[in-house]
Amino acid sequence: MSIDSPAPRPSGFGLADWLCLAAAPTFAGMALLTAAYDSGDMTCMSGGSMLGGMAPMYLLMAAFHLAPWLRLVGSRS
Repeated sequence: MSIDSPAPRPSGFGLADWLCLAAAPTFAGMALLTAAYDSGDMTCMSGGSMLGGMAPMYLLMAAFHLAPWLRLVGSRS
């Protein structure tokens, strides 16, 4: 084995690959916790819309980070 070739990975997944899979479930969990326990005291507007909180932002971030999950599921089939 030469110095330039990387060491073989037994599972085919490296640490960075596993770390990118953690983002979507983390943001989804944060959205659930925020929706369940956010009292709305931080809002400045009375009668604010449902789209103006942190929970929708976390859901949007989770949706943007679904690509690694879709690649993983697509490679299994």
